[in-house]
Amino acid sequence: MNAPSKHWPTTDQRHHALVTDIFDATARMEFAQSYPEVPHKLRHALDRHPLLDLEALAQLAESLPEASIEFNRGDLPIGIDDKPGATGMSIGETIRQVGEANSWAALKNIEQVPAYEALLMELLGELRDEIEAKTGAMLTPQGFIFISSPNAVTPYHFDPEHNILLQIRGSKVMTQFPAGDARFAPDEVHESYHSGGPRELKWDDSFMDEARAFALGPGDAVFVPVMAPHFVQNGPASSVSLSITWRSEWSYAESDARGLNHLLRQRGFSPRAPGRWPNGNAPKAYAFRALRKLGLTR
Repeated sequence: MNAPSKHWPTTDQRHHALVTDIFDATARMEFAQSYPEVPHKLRHALDRHPLLDLEALAQLAESLPEASIEFNRGDLPIGIDDKPGATGMSIGETIRQVGEANSWAALKNIEQVPAYEALLMELLGELRDEIEAKTGAMLTPQGFIFISSPNAVTPYHFDPEHNILLQIRGSKVMTQFPAGDARFAPDEVHESYHSGGPRELKWDDSFMDEARAFALGPGDAVFVPVMAPHFVQNGPASSVSLSITWRSEWSYAESDARGLNHLLRQRGFSPRAPGRWPNGNAPKAYAFRALRKLGLTR
């Protein structure tokens, strides 16, 4: 399938839009006040959508390319050193039996399937004005669905996108930590990730003194800033969550500045970390992009 576009789809591509607003005026106002750097909860009205029931998700998973599926055991510690082990089940079995499967599954880039693309674009479209007022054009809209067994853990990690996680069924607690703080994710780890390394982070129990825990049930959502470290603990029932994500020119510049810092550190320098929003990182980003175009970033 084609790679996700970096640009907002045309009106024709969004013709399957939802009829009902999922984020009401209060949720949009709270989002506008906090975006893009403050984690916060929102309410949504995406309860029990037919595209998000277990059988529909099993069929979606079975239709996606292998690269768009990740699933593994759910009984994991908060911190892990490498990718967790497999369950021995197929992805379809894992989802259909999630209540007993002791597993965690992620369906990536659901916008590859038209019905799910329409759902994603409608949700992001409701917040587009608030987003673009702060961080400019909304780029690379992507969707991810997480299906978790009771008590499953998503280990400590970070992600490069602006992200809203919507809880659809079951409950979970997402615990977040300050984005851009080297105590929780050292600069070298950021640089390694943006140069192709893993997103899993080294855990320390002392981090909990600055944790922000967000308890989520159906109808709740939480905003996650770019590269904010976090882990997730599922509740006593199986869970389905939908992440709607996007990038901005700021987030791409932060990534590319980290990439340049990786090159500089390899050559014995100790580069300064990129600034958080609204600080611009254009000089380093443009330098890295020029080197990448010349094939000099490896």
